Amino acid sequence: MRRGRWVLVAGWLAPALAGAQALGCLIEPLRVSEVGSPVIGVIESTLVERGDRVRSGQPLATLRSDVERQSVAVAASKAQAVGELKATEANAELARQKLARAVDLANQQFISSQALEQARAEAAVAENRLAQAREQRNVFAREHELSLAQLGLRTIRSPISGIVVERYLSPGERVEEKAIYRVAMVHPLRVEVVLPATAYTSVRQGMDLTVTPEFPGATPRSARVTLVDKLIDGASNTFRVRMELPNADLSLPAGVRCKVDLALPSAPTRAPQRGRPPALDSSLNLQMAPVLVNAGPPGR
Repeated sequence: MRRGRWVLVAGWLAPALAGAQALGCLIEPLRVSEVGSPVIGVIESTLVERGDRVRSGQPLATLRSDVERQSVAVAASKAQAVGELKATEANAELARQKLARAVDLANQQFISSQALEQARAEAAVAENRLAQAREQRNVFAREHELSLAQLGLRTIRSPISGIVVERYLSPGERVEEKAIYRVAMVHPLRVEVVLPATAYTSVRQGMDLTVTPEFPGATPRSARVTLVDKLIDGASNTFRVRMELPNADLSLPAGVRCKVDLALPSAPTRAPQRGRPPALDSSLNLQMAPVLVNAGPPGR
């Protein structure tokens, strides 16, 4: 009778050691961004609403930017002005010609060396003014780029491709630190699962696992392991695994629970020797100790 109790306990524990295990998991967005404004301002218009699908870089909202637009116009006028540059170029060319004539006359001893040095100095001054005009034009071009960048900050763009989850502010409201939109990337999705330490050697990055969403009409899908924790939690003797689940048609919503089928290698089994119980893993002693104490040695 006591031998029968021993076989019953061993048979109850055997399925937990081998075969496929369905473990609970959670399907979440791959990324969630709280989209705010890098500058303080007042919302002029909102371009998308909750539930809209957006692309990375797509405008979501605009802030009032009358001053910035005028700054762009002024900077563009300065950058496009060529009158001063043309004048300095003409002056430099005239100075070069005067220097060439002065050199020719000096070689023929028609002018003094002092006059020649003066022509050379005037040519050098003209060249320096031309270089200064070109540098100033480059400065105007950079100021134009700066004003365009400042104007660009007044347009709020989506950092990721996904779905607008929430719109927090409306046109006319002031933007400081609070986010304007919440955007979630739902293709691909992220699957998080906590596994026992005994499965650590069975899971590796890049392998595919079968995920079954707990959602009406959902079918099992294949997810790829992208991250395996390098640290096992000592308190729970578990570690976390992250997977990516394709969702190109957006048919699967984020936030649902799921099951992961993890095929663990079967533990080798040996027939128990007569008169002695089968050897047990030390990790199971705690579960079976009460039964063994009560049952006593088999065969008596």
